[in-house]
Amino acid sequence: MSLRNNIPSNRLIPIFSVILGLGILAYALASFVTPAQAAPAILRQQEDGKPGNDFCLACHQEEGLDKTLGKESLPVTINPTQFKNSVHASEGLRCVDCHTDISDYPHPDVKVKNVRDFTLTFTETCKECHEEQYLKAHDSVHQKALDEGNKDAAVCMDCHNPHTQTRLTGQTSGELTPSARLHIPETCAQCHSVIYNSYKDSVHGNALTEEGNSDVPTCIDCHGVHNIQNPTTVTFRNSTPYLCAKCHTDSSIMDKYGISTNVLDSYVADFHGTTVKLFEEQFPDQPTNKPVCTDCHGVHNISKVDNPDTGIALRENLLVKCQRCHPDATANFPDAWMSHYTPSPQNFPIVYAVNLFYKFFIPAVLGGMIFYVLTDIYRRIINRIKGVKHS
Repeated sequence: MSLRNNIPSNRLIPIFSVILGLGILAYALASFVTPAQAAPAILRQQEDGKPGNDFCLACHQEEGLDKTLGKESLPVTINPTQFKNSVHASEGLRCVDCHTDISDYPHPDVKVKNVRDFTLTFTETCKECHEEQYLKAHDSVHQKALDEGNKDAAVCMDCHNPHTQTRLTGQTSGELTPSARLHIPETCAQCHSVIYNSYKDSVHGNALTEEGNSDVPTCIDCHGVHNIQNPTTVTFRNSTPYLCAKCHTDSSIMDKYGISTNVLDSYVADFHGTTVKLFEEQFPDQPTNKPVCTDCHGVHNISKVDNPDTGIALRENLLVKCQRCHPDATANFPDAWMSHYTPSPQNFPIVYAVNLFYKFFIPAVLGGMIFYVLTDIYRRIINRIKGVKHS
């Protein structure tokens, strides 16, 4: 016999009403339980007594959550999906590994009075896992500016958001991934927006941002990653030809685009390059008024050499560059420059023919002279042996 058959029908309705009321009451109470109140239950599940990420995200996934610091507001909402996909989460790091002063709720008071100072309090935190990068960054132009009192100088968190930063290098190769290379200029643009706008329209930047071509250089290829030095120094300028040569003498890259790899040798072989090379090797901190790559091609706004407006393959555009150092240069002045090509039947055939002529003419003249001298010596020796006197 069922339980229902033992209970009079006139008592079932009040019982069901009580059960329904208790259910509604429980739901109402649950709706008043905040994530902060629920979090301690999660905390107790951690074996080492430290809260896990779920404990923190119970509150910090709320939209619009912020912390007032003086007159500024610091957003503290963390997107749980983005954090889950971050490299820190994939490596098993917990929030409290970085926020070492927080282990429970409510959190201790934040003593700094603005958002920037709050960010700067974490500059030493990254060192715990990234000591090599930390030490390099402390030898950079950014750290120097920071030491001089510029609080806006970039620190780790300005380039790498610890809550959303995805993996940048291959786990086995240790090399920067192609997808990571594509976003480097955008990272630098947070502070260097004017330079970024110039770069993105250049032959390098356009290929990277529009075509996704990872062969072209990004900011870090020229300036370094963490140990970025001051690019306005004489030493940096004198080393520019060797900086550009890292890519432009690499046939595995240049052959794809039909670009000469003879750029460094042809530059060093002329008067300009010989002087700069001497200064770079002997007097790296001494200025020279001879041009380097960036004086002719530009710095961040490098264009294709055949660009009708700015390309220096066109005589009138190159003349403008030459006149910066040679104000009296006339229209035919650029004709003396053979770009970075070795004379050949295709490139500068007249120069090639003259060079070829002298390759045979000079050895023939010198060889003839040597032959004449040797035969004259031989004749004199023979005559002396025979006792013949010279006339």
